[in-house]
Amino acid sequence: MTNTTDSYWWYVTLEGGPGSEEVLASLAEMSGSIGSEESVAGNSVLIRAYYRTSQDLGFWVQRLEEALSPWPEIKIADMGKIENKQWNTDWKDAFPPLPVGEKLVVLAPWHKGTEPEGRMPLYIYPGSAFGTGYHESTQIVLTLMEKLPLEGAEGADIGTGSGILAIAAVKMGAAGVRARDLDPAVLSEVRHNLELNGIEPGRVELEEGNLLDGMEGPVNLLTANIIIEPLLDMLPSVPGMLAEGGRAIFSGLLAKERERFSAALEEQGLRIVDELVINDWWGVVAERNDERPGR
Repeated sequence: MTNTTDSYWWYVTLEGGPGSEEVLASLAEMSGSIGSEESVAGNSVLIRAYYRTSQDLGFWVQRLEEALSPWPEIKIADMGKIENKQWNTDWKDAFPPLPVGEKLVVLAPWHKGTEPEGRMPLYIYPGSAFGTGYHESTQIVLTLMEKLPLEGAEGADIGTGSGILAIAAVKMGAAGVRARDLDPAVLSEVRHNLELNGIEPGRVELEEGNLLDGMEGPVNLLTANIIIEPLLDMLPSVPGMLAEGGRAIFSGLLAKERERFSAALEEQGLRIVDELVINDWWGVVAERNDERPGR
């Protein structure tokens, strides 16, 4: 559980059936929870997810409901407000160094100095922004990204959260990344993580914004680790954002959504060049299909 200075938090309790622990934990993290606690009641698994009060409770419930749409068997069982209390600092033990892909390792800042030899460190403070690196959808993007030639690339990271993908892109050689999020509250966390990673000012340009609205291209790398509905909304704008030979990495998708999203990519003139499944989650690398008839 994350220790914060807020005087109180919102909480939302999710309820699922036996064996739903991983899904419930993923849903809590993807919706922006600052921490959660698991319990069992009869045949039900419960996770109480906590949220900052910088947004009203309805904001967090809406984010959860969007994330819940592919999971009709999971429901919101309870919600409310809880006073802050001093949590044991053992929560830090929940974020051990995490090797990702072939070349990366994600570390909370208190683990600096324990980096495995031969892996590039990404220092991320586990706060309220999505993208600690411990969710499969983030690991998918990082693993797919490390296979791409990024030296000198210009990038855009949509729904940047903690900034982990923008930071990784710069550390892998990108010249610069425009990192955008709809929630302005997370941008201060991105700045903190940029400092932790020694990213020079100006290499990552932060902005508040919705998807690709008003953003000008082209970019060589586009990353978006969100959920399927906003990804589908964004797809028509993607081909025009990509430079020749540019790649887009999409994640936050369930493996069972692969067929639907693949069809949407093809419809927008994008073709799959790589993909990865980790547990229930799927991510994909796509490029413009300039050989398609009519192009």
